[in-house]
Amino acid sequence: MRLLLIEDDPLLGKGITQGFSLQGETLEWLRTGQHALDALTDSDFDLLILDLGLPDIDGLEVLSALRRRGDTLPVLILTARDQVSDRIRGLDCGADDYLIKPFDMNELQARVRALLRRNSGIHSPKLSYADIEVDPASREVYRNGEAINLSRREFSLLSEFLHHPGKVFTRDQLSERLYGWNDDVESNAVEVHIHHLRKKLGSDLIKTVRGVGYRIEKQPQL
Repeated sequence: MRLLLIEDDPLLGKGITQGFSLQGETLEWLRTGQHALDALTDSDFDLLILDLGLPDIDGLEVLSALRRRGDTLPVLILTARDQVSDRIRGLDCGADDYLIKPFDMNELQARVRALLRRNSGIHSPKLSYADIEVDPASREVYRNGEAINLSRREFSLLSEFLHHPGKVFTRDQLSERLYGWNDDVESNAVEVHIHHLRKKLGSDLIKTVRGVGYRIEKQPQL
């Protein structure tokens, strides 16, 4: 998954970025409302974590602008504004969740996972596909009940496919979700990760769509 954080506090922004990085998530961090609107116009994200007290544009204005243009991106407000009226206003402006600072990093990550599940139409906290089961919270993967060891980016790549069965991803789209703006990326990095996943989870799991990209098939309806 690819997340966008808008937070002007350098220490907090760095801490959140590191926290999600340790969980294997790709998180881009910007510090102003205008940069947020520009990034959300030019790039695809799965969720926005939005501070309200930004130095240029109030976060609620960013949120309102996003919703006015029809963007349904899940938004989690992260702010020190702790009055009930503030929470009501944030939710009424289109936020999907509202978390008050100071906060626990584990709670923030759990709320993000819940919003991503809801947006993908997934109700269970665990992902299942054929003989594979994935626990996003513990980052454990099992095949036929046997634990499978995946690298951080292999896990992220598998999660991306499992959240969107049937969707064809181009190599560039997958690279964008696995690597941040400041990461050095080898030209064949995505292919290497897919090769490793096929070796560990079965050669038929990830299909190559010739000339386009990769996908996993939708699970048959029982």
